[in-house]
Amino acid sequence: MADSAADQLSNLDISELNCPNLQKNLQILSPNHVELAKVLIRNGQSHLFDNWPEPGVDDDEKRAFFDQVARLNASYPGGLVQYIKNARELLADSKAGKNPFDGFTPSVPTGENLTFADENFIKYEEAGVKEAKNAAFVLVAGGLGERLGYNGIKVALPSETSSGTCFLQLYIESILALQEASCKLSEGEPQKEIPFAIMTSDDTHARTLELLESNAYFGMKPSQVILLKQEKVACLADNDARLAVDPQNKYRIQTKPHGHGDVHSLLYSSGLLNKWHDSGVKWVLFFQDTNGLLFKAIPASLGVSAIRQYQVNSLAVPRKAKEAIGGIAKLTHADGRTMVINVEYNQLDPLLQATINPEGDVNSENGFSPFPGNINQLILELESYIEELQKTGGAIKEFVNPKYKDATKTSFKSSTRLECMMQDYPKTLPPTARVGFTVMDIWLAYAPVKNNPEDAAKVPKGNPYHSATSGEMAIYRAHSLILRKAGVQIDDPIMLVFNGQEVEVWPRIVWKPKWALTFSDVKRKIKENCSISQKSTMVLKGKNILIEELSLDGALVVDSIDDAEVKVEGSVQNSGWILENVDYKDTSIPEEIRIRGFKINKVEQLEGNFHEPGKYSMKP
Repeated sequence: MADSAADQLSNLDISELNCPNLQKNLQILSPNHVELAKVLIRNGQSHLFDNWPEPGVDDDEKRAFFDQVARLNASYPGGLVQYIKNARELLADSKAGKNPFDGFTPSVPTGENLTFADENFIKYEEAGVKEAKNAAFVLVAGGLGERLGYNGIKVALPSETSSGTCFLQLYIESILALQEASCKLSEGEPQKEIPFAIMTSDDTHARTLELLESNAYFGMKPSQVILLKQEKVACLADNDARLAVDPQNKYRIQTKPHGHGDVHSLLYSSGLLNKWHDSGVKWVLFFQDTNGLLFKAIPASLGVSAIRQYQVNSLAVPRKAKEAIGGIAKLTHADGRTMVINVEYNQLDPLLQATINPEGDVNSENGFSPFPGNINQLILELESYIEELQKTGGAIKEFVNPKYKDATKTSFKSSTRLECMMQDYPKTLPPTARVGFTVMDIWLAYAPVKNNPEDAAKVPKGNPYHSATSGEMAIYRAHSLILRKAGVQIDDPIMLVFNGQEVEVWPRIVWKPKWALTFSDVKRKIKENCSISQKSTMVLKGKNILIEELSLDGALVVDSIDDAEVKVEGSVQNSGWILENVDYKDTSIPEEIRIRGFKINKVEQLEGNFHEPGKYSMKP
């Protein structure tokens, strides 16, 4: 082995090598290791070997170093050479203070603004359900819940505590409900399974798999679910893009996450996209880990993509000017190039000031910015997506965000790395690409859970908390407002404070996705003359539950199998379920409850369980 390693190194000019510690260790390395060593040294990384001792000391660790280098090289489009090249360019731009939007003028792109429950919305919902059998879903779930004050993976958190359904269960049950409804609309055609890919990370992979396996995949076939693990990228120690040595281990390069933009290169390199294409998939829908309202918006958005033939459709919500959420804009360069992309809020305001409006980002007469708010949910047409990735290898335009020690910008406070975002995919598309957006009411589509109680309590009044508290309350509000639109009399909410956050508390109404996917489903299953009081809770866990002339003042839980048809009617009155404050600092309470600031005391309820096929009437 020593000879072959030496031979491998012989075509490196020894004077260029100037790396005595590596030369001393040549005999312990394989030819592949030597090739990687050449790559590193030719790209200015000889410092990685500065503290390597003589052969015979830590040889396994030295070989493990090259195993790590091999992984970093294989997992990045273009390998480490490309990573270092990109890093040098981006770090030089950052040091020079270069504006990435120089020469671009923003304008409002074309898109579809939907109003919940009107004819147009219903038309798009129906088209989307029909199209869903030709879709695949991709969940980006590489993060832990530490920022939330929760030590588990975020997808294991309950989306709400009335039914206790965790985010991953909610997503899978929503996809299965879409699959069933879509296949039903195309009877006579072969039944299709909607594939579901989950991008995990070192932090979440094993726990995501365990959550799926211990819950029988929440009803989905294991063969439908594909886990793709994202690798980290090398950290950068300085403006020359010298790779950072791990402070805990001199035989390791320090690494950090690269961002959710990696989902594109993973889907491409895994061969999954071509497999989906061959099986008839037309659309790929991307979503993130803790938005309990997302699937209320998906049918209509997919309908917009199908009818308007968008190759890229970004889901969006109305956005207040200067709100801390990216805006979707069309950018036109002085040289004629155009792109429709998300512009981060801290870049949009100065860009507008410098180009089309000295006041920057301001609300129009409807009280919202003309630039809709990006919520990081994308629908891509698969064929054009594959064509684009064949050109780029799945690489997404990156950025770097070094924290400099001082104004000279010569050194960093700590190592940095290149990052990429899933929603920056359209940056490389040709101007001919059909890129649009779909705007939904915020109460229907967007309630992310990302802030811990202390941070949420500091949010200025009137701005969204984006906490476990507000995320749960948003689900109840959405269900209440949907039922109101369907003609149910729903009491107004009251204001309560949990974990220092003042929130609207609506009746706690929850239903399984298979009970109602669309507004038309709700209208079909709720008849006239129904009313629900503010203190009430209603949990519907069955497909064929019909609500007729129900007056609810208390708690009602209906759980039925698909072959049981249950009619619920009459006046239900009981003490119900009561929300009780808890202190998020009280460690005797489980984290997932503590971070909400309340627990549910199930004092009294009317409960119906129907586990045999048949027709049933449920009256108090």
